[in-house]
Amino acid sequence: MKPTPDLSSLIARADQVLAQLQAWLPPAPPPTDWNALAFRWRKRGTAHGWLDAIQHPHRITTEDLQHIERQKAVIERNTLHFVQGKPANHVLMTGSRGTGKSSLVKAMLARFAAQGLRLIEVDKGDLSDLSDIVDVVAARPEKFIVFCDDLSFEEGESGYKALKSVLDGSAASTGENVLIYATSNRRHLMPEYMRENLAAQHQSDGEVHPGETVEEKISLSERFGLWLSFYPFRQDDYLDIVAHWLRELGCSEESIAQARTEALQWTLERGSRSGRIAWHFARDWAARHAD
Repeated sequence: MKPTPDLSSLIARADQVLAQLQAWLPPAPPPTDWNALAFRWRKRGTAHGWLDAIQHPHRITTEDLQHIERQKAVIERNTLHFVQGKPANHVLMTGSRGTGKSSLVKAMLARFAAQGLRLIEVDKGDLSDLSDIVDVVAARPEKFIVFCDDLSFEEGESGYKALKSVLDGSAASTGENVLIYATSNRRHLMPEYMRENLAAQHQSDGEVHPGETVEEKISLSERFGLWLSFYPFRQDDYLDIVAHWLRELGCSEESIAQARTEALQWTLERGSRSGRIAWHFARDWAARHAD
């Protein structure tokens, strides 16, 4: 039995409405390439996120990171325990910019990838999805470091509470195959104001109790089991790092010696002595002087 013209018109209109609705729906996330070593958490609008494979992750080794020996030893030990299935801690790295915090996390991937370590980069704006990320990788045999770079929060941001709950003691806490490594220029991850000192309580015996606002800010950073601090490099340390990168880029020892004065001038122009500044100078010098 053929539909009547009115029924045919209704069916056609319904098809148009469904097509328009489908166009508004977010596309299904692509399948995860579990052969990759590193991933980024991607998200379109309000849709569920997915792990996007990084085809060419930045390769840097611990040998490339100079004058942070204690920090290297601590994080390498913690990461080794993690891939071995032993208890391990979440890590917060704070301190001067360009001193190797982010590079140290990437070096752990190069060091332990063969033992099943994987890296997931998560933007601060997507931290509210942490519980979803934990669910995605929960059944995987690999070990995953969730890496949050340059982490800091302003008051009222949703990612603050999501990170806090995942780090410690919530129903959505991390599984045995997930650790969080974060870097920040703020030790307590949140801005601190002079007015917060007004809420401190001074007891008769001289004991000081911080105000509730201060306690709230400290409570997040304390949920990281390991704190690593990074400090500005001395001049000789900076020159050692320059020399290391110049050798890696193919410069001769004579050329490295000649680069000393210009390397110091480079830091004066930028107002900083850091590993990042040393790397930038080495690339510029090598391009002009390498054989």
